[in-house]
Amino acid sequence: MSEVIIEDIFMKRSQQKKKTSPLNYKERLFVLTQDKISYYDYDYEKAKKKGLKGSVEIDKIKCVETVMPEDNAPPERLYPFQIVYDDGPLYIFAKTDNVRKQWIHKLKNVVRFNKDLLQKYHPCFWEDGMWKCCQQEVKQAMGCKLLEMRNGGISKGSHRKSRKPLPPTPEEEKTSRSPHPQPPQQHGFSVGMTVIAEYEYTPMTPQDLEMKKDEQYTILDICDANWVRAKDKYGNEGYIPSNYVVEALNGLEKFEWYCKNMNRSQAENLLKTENKDGGFLVRDSGKYSGKYTVSVFTKSTGDMVGSCRHYNILTTEQGQFYLAEKHYFNNIPDLITYHQHNAAGLVSRLKHIVSARAQNAPSTAGLGYGVWEIDPHQLTFIKELGSGQFGVVKYGKWQGRHDVAIKMIREGSMSEDDFIDEAKVMMKLRHENLVQLYGVCTKQRPIYIVTEFLSNGCLLNYLREYLQHPSPVELLEMCKDVSEGMAYLEYQQFIHRDLAARNCLVDANGTVKVTDFGLSRYVLDDEYTPSAGSKFPVRWSPPEVLLYSKFSSKSDIWAFGVLMWEIYTLGRMPYERLNNSDIVDKVPAGYRLYRPQMASDRIYSIMTMCWHEKPDERPTFQDLVMIIQDLLDNMH
Repeated sequence: MSEVIIEDIFMKRSQQKKKTSPLNYKERLFVLTQDKISYYDYDYEKAKKKGLKGSVEIDKIKCVETVMPEDNAPPERLYPFQIVYDDGPLYIFAKTDNVRKQWIHKLKNVVRFNKDLLQKYHPCFWEDGMWKCCQQEVKQAMGCKLLEMRNGGISKGSHRKSRKPLPPTPEEEKTSRSPHPQPPQQHGFSVGMTVIAEYEYTPMTPQDLEMKKDEQYTILDICDANWVRAKDKYGNEGYIPSNYVVEALNGLEKFEWYCKNMNRSQAENLLKTENKDGGFLVRDSGKYSGKYTVSVFTKSTGDMVGSCRHYNILTTEQGQFYLAEKHYFNNIPDLITYHQHNAAGLVSRLKHIVSARAQNAPSTAGLGYGVWEIDPHQLTFIKELGSGQFGVVKYGKWQGRHDVAIKMIREGSMSEDDFIDEAKVMMKLRHENLVQLYGVCTKQRPIYIVTEFLSNGCLLNYLREYLQHPSPVELLEMCKDVSEGMAYLEYQQFIHRDLAARNCLVDANGTVKVTDFGLSRYVLDDEYTPSAGSKFPVRWSPPEVLLYSKFSSKSDIWAFGVLMWEIYTLGRMPYERLNNSDIVDKVPAGYRLYRPQMASDRIYSIMTMCWHEKPDERPTFQDLVMIIQDLLDNMH
């Protein structure tokens, strides 16, 4: 039986009845594997699936897309999507847009090389004997809207025998440096939407709007993927960072115990750091989209070190929430309040709220909307962090209050004019697993590059000096952090060229972020070439780079495999017994790194997948994210 990729409970519309009515809609448990998508009856009381109600073979699917919601649709039917196969469209209703996006992404990934994929689809429902979008009355009629090409999604008319994605062509690589990249809209906001501030925001420029945590704001304009214009309850208007707010949907955002986007090992690290019996937090479930998990720290077993327990919040058939049988609640806040006073089957009552939200606001894309040139007089230098190929890196403050890292570029080490043109592009790249570029100081020499500051420093040093007895989950989540940051760069057609543990940083929560992406293109040092000496990252380079200096997203994939090896050896030097010349000879001939002792055969197989001699046989970063997430789900 194939491993489960993802599962969730959705509303499904009947495909058989000619007329639509409320009786057509029933809740089913949907389960996606590499072979099929199946749906089942679900026993809410026992929290398990019952009889199989239907399934669709993956290789029969011709299209996966959203559907425009029905007119006056009830709240539970606002986020429909469709799976089109020979029998027609299967209509499924997600509970939130984020859940819908997650399922569409995973479905498109498993069907992307199917034969006979559609080039056009119907964006509206087949309803009462007619397509609502184009009024055609034949159910098998060709769609009326052209499918868009998406990276990692369905490609038009793909008939490749291999399921491996193709590497970028030289022309694609040449045009990937578009001066106006359009990062994917990660927030899904719309004008008029009400959002809640997850973090305090102090205006950085006169055109910004101050935000108070847990207060509501109305979106007036979507400026770009990183900034929106908003209005507070007093009528004040200004720009706010889009990653500081969330749509007011589930209402949990205002509670201190809710830690959105926190994974299992981060929760355990935070709870163990607090070291309070009964310390707890609520986080998004790692395994079930749209579900939540209560993580609790306990010393009740008499163990002075303590341990963590994780409880999934379950729902009854009537939509009530519970952790313990017979204790049902209409909403999650009431459930938490009850268990703050009663253990009722848990290892401990929920005694102490543990949260790092207020102290760990995410980075913004720039120090204010539209700001990329920074006045160096507003920077305060506090201490030196280290030095790299471009010069010294220092920790400092911007305007005396914002932590920043400042790279002081040594004159003659970088093609400065080319980099300055690129900096405007790089500032628009924002992802929670990329170190954020805030801006540059270019009016004096040396020029400065100002970035987000991460308190735990370089991943390589973190692995060697600070990580004590890491768990398998902790190591794999580090790999997942890097893979997700790199998948975003891959989506943007941005090649790193120097991915390694030394070019990743670790924040206070233990989250790993990729840094210095693309900077190696601006190096002026003659030694930084494949044919020359020690400064070139020979130990992280695939055969096509060592032999022909051919960089692509697939050379980044090879380097990621080596970075995984660094993580699982806690920072050992790759090919430690070989010099660079030996590596240049041996790697193209098939020599590979050995399996680290801490890596299972399954983990090592991911590394070796990245080290295929032929670039087109290596996975994409999107593939790696899904493979690693599946492993984590099974470990959890």
